Amino acid sequence: MANRVVILLALAIFINALDRGNFSTAAPLIKGDLGLTNGEMGVLISAFFWTYVPGMAASGWLVERWGAYRVLAAGLAVWSLATILTGFAGGFVSLLVLRVVLGLSESCAFPASSKLLAMYIPPERLATANAWNGVGLMMGNGVGILVGGLLMAWLGWHALFFVFGTLSLLWLVPWLRVRRPQPLPHADPDTPDTAPPFAEMLVRREMWGAMLGHFFSNYAYFLVLSWLPLFLVRQHGYSIVTMAWLGGAVYVIASLSGLVFGRMADRLVAGGTDPGKVRRFFVQASMVVAVLCMLACATGVPELAIAGLLAYGLSNGLGYFSIMSVGQTLAGPRAAGKWMGLQNGFAGLAGMISPVVTGFSIDATGDYRIAFLIAAGLAVAGMAAWGVIIPRIAPVAWKRPAASR
Repeated sequence: MANRVVILLALAIFINALDRGNFSTAAPLIKGDLGLTNGEMGVLISAFFWTYVPGMAASGWLVERWGAYRVLAAGLAVWSLATILTGFAGGFVSLLVLRVVLGLSESCAFPASSKLLAMYIPPERLATANAWNGVGLMMGNGVGILVGGLLMAWLGWHALFFVFGTLSLLWLVPWLRVRRPQPLPHADPDTPDTAPPFAEMLVRREMWGAMLGHFFSNYAYFLVLSWLPLFLVRQHGYSIVTMAWLGGAVYVIASLSGLVFGRMADRLVAGGTDPGKVRRFFVQASMVVAVLCMLACATGVPELAIAGLLAYGLSNGLGYFSIMSVGQTLAGPRAAGKWMGLQNGFAGLAGMISPVVTGFSIDATGDYRIAFLIAAGLAVAGMAAWGVIIPRIAPVAWKRPAASR
């Protein structure tokens, strides 16, 4: 039964990424059709995170209070409708409003999925379960840019939002029918909240290390996610169709590498290796690869830039399952919803900052090299956050008993 929940969570994350990334996929046509500047496009991409970031902490609280199942279903229904309505948008203001609504409703996905995985999945299977969510995330990005790009080339950008938003609503049918598995022996049931308060989490060194490490990892991720279509089409002259295939390949590589290395991580844990050491090794490996890839893109040499983008899929594959596993391990089942609301919410600030900094740096310099150099430097800082600020990756001993509020 837990396997069915894992599959449906991966599908929910797939839909989350698909609907979030539609705007970036359609950006080359939206920009020209509506006469928007690079700066305005950066603001629209960033606007998603104006509500996504604060909404993440609120979603973590709602997950603990109302239950992860209910919160995830409600959020998905709203963000699917916002996606459909984006197809009717006719200017900067309407797009801005819908991006804000989309960000708020999508903020529930990661706190809810993290809470459920922490409740139902034992440590020796946690990396693989998160890797499947990573497959959902990366394939959502990949299908969005590949299928979305082909659909857009055929029917235009409006159809992209109509089709994907409508299909997203179908996920609710199996989710509302699935039977809930029994939680792990040390986990609390998915009922109102027994988690420590946010204040107790925010005084922990481990929390700040995880938030900063996740933020620095996300900066490069959101640069690529937000600007990849424009980078390939406008900077290097690729067609929409070629852009779709190249962009899709980045996320296919991320999905496959996540599954392979996630299973490797679980085998190491099952074989007796300390889970914290395994989590730290893989998250650091993802940051090293990210640095090298961003530097390759910053050279401005087309062949190196494409190689760097494709190899960046490996960093994403390593990064997602290890980052989420670190947070779930530190928080434990009782605190996973709130913890990941804080960690992922803080990391979401990168989604607010990276697209805007990138957009204005392109306007100022005429190319993407400075943007990629900034991402490389922040990835180095991420290595320090994961490796130095967090002394040991192990469950936090919460001061307050489970019954406290």
